[in-house]
Amino acid sequence: MRALAGRLGLALALIVIVVAVVYLDRGNYRDTNNDGISLLDAFYYAVVSLSTTGYGDITPAGTSARLMNILVVTPARVLFLIILVGTTLEILTVQYRTSLRVNRWRKSVKDHVIICGYGTKGRSAVAALREDGVPLERIVIVERDPNRVREATALGLVAILGSGTRSEILTEAKIADARTIMIATDRDDAAVLVALTARQLTAGRVRIVAAVREAENAPLLRQSGAHHVIVSSATAGRLLGLSSSAPPLLDVVEDLLAPGQGISLAMRSAARDEVGKAPRELADLVIAVIRRGQVIGLQDPRVAKIEAGDQLAHVRQVGPAREPATRS
Repeated sequence: MRALAGRLGLALALIVIVVAVVYLDRGNYRDTNNDGISLLDAFYYAVVSLSTTGYGDITPAGTSARLMNILVVTPARVLFLIILVGTTLEILTVQYRTSLRVNRWRKSVKDHVIICGYGTKGRSAVAALREDGVPLERIVIVERDPNRVREATALGLVAILGSGTRSEILTEAKIADARTIMIATDRDDAAVLVALTARQLTAGRVRIVAAVREAENAPLLRQSGAHHVIVSSATAGRLLGLSSSAPPLLDVVEDLLAPGQGISLAMRSAARDEVGKAPRELADLVIAVIRRGQVIGLQDPRVAKIEAGDQLAHVRQVGPAREPATRS
């Protein structure tokens, strides 16, 4: 819209320039009515001349008028047509490219991640996915705010304008072929509706992860079909408590949460040569073992030896160490 408004302003400026040229030299123009050239006649002549209509009822008769038509009106007419045709071609080209990209994406996408909401939580989720190596084409944003949709599209993400509470929007995002849907809406009631819609469309085949503000809404989200619920207010409260009782632990948690730097949590499958070893014997710092969907701490005797098919949650270094916050 900004680009179109700029071109419209330029077109109007050309009309005003031609009107000024014609009206100032109105004595050298001939009107079939022989009643002189008024300001309205000047606007009329400018519009029909720039649009190449040219009815011929107003014509330049004097030498100066004809010279101004050669030097001013004709170049303005060419520029006016360039603006008109160029704007039309650009809009059609953008629409064609967008349609082609979306159609190509729909044919090839599978096991992708859908993020409903591209606010603070949604952007952080995208940063974490990119840090884990998830390609941009396998991340789909569903957002109601057009400005956020443009922001996501500018980063190379596939963004769909609409609400995740509507089944047709999630169907357009190909939720049936998705691996995970992350609900990062600004309101808890919207998160519940998105979870209900996602469960209805997938019958539990797609993992649903949701973030809510209040802890009292977490059970409702789990009943609505969410597999995991993250309570942002409770998490923030615990971090505030750590800042008083154990400040160094707060630095560790901030380092874990900061994308692209310091230490980070990751998960990988156990390698073949690691089977039969104890988790503490591995090069990576393993903090838990996921076996048949169950998270088992290292203190549990069941994980004394790693088995085939185990998933290992470990700590890794993803960038330069994060500078600790200074405290007064």
